[in-house]
Amino acid sequence: MPSDEGTERLSPRRRAVLDALRGADGPRGVAEVAESLDVHPNTVRFHLDALMTQGHVERTVERPSGRGRPRTVYVAHRGMDRGGERRYGLLARMLLSRLAADGDGAEAAAVDTGRDWGKHLVEQEPAARRPTAAEATARLTAMLADLGFDPRPAGGDGPGPPDRVWLRHCPFLELAEEHGSIVCPLHLGLMQGALAELRAPVSAVRLEPFAEPDACLAHLSATGAA
Repeated sequence: MPSDEGTERLSPRRRAVLDALRGADGPRGVAEVAESLDVHPNTVRFHLDALMTQGHVERTVERPSGRGRPRTVYVAHRGMDRGGERRYGLLARMLLSRLAADGDGAEAAAVDTGRDWGKHLVEQEPAARRPTAAEATARLTAMLADLGFDPRPAGGDGPGPPDRVWLRHCPFLELAEEHGSIVCPLHLGLMQGALAELRAPVSAVRLEPFAEPDACLAHLSATGAA
């Protein structure tokens, strides 16, 4: 199957080789593609190998109708072109605007969605025991780092676990600036869901969006499980 990487871009020459196969009325050999593009067969062969690796092209061997060697031919993979531009930001804005239209229920729905995904995204240890507050906070911080939040734990009394986490980067910054009433509760839900899944003796109780010009601040608190 073709690569799922939406950012993949084909060079002009590789795109021309692929287009030559797509425009053909049947499988084509290296020499035929080279002749149609007026390039050296070795150049075409190089790009065909790369297109096969990327999942854009399939290679087969045709049995000869009479005497002679079998012929290796190529055909473009049938399916939507995955090399085009993506507009995921627009999709996110469309979905957020629809959720915002729900009024007072939008924030609660965002928190619930975040909780569900936080449970799914957090990495758990194989052991069944409950983590300490420090271990749970470290795992929460690792999840936030993987998501691109650049978390910085802070606070805590003495050797105790941190009671705050600074988020120095927002992977959804433009969306948060436009729909903060939904995106920020979603972030809080992510943290709450992760800690709940870990059965942690600590919970995320509040998120201050842009507590400083360059950071948001998540507040943690011990729970009854401690």
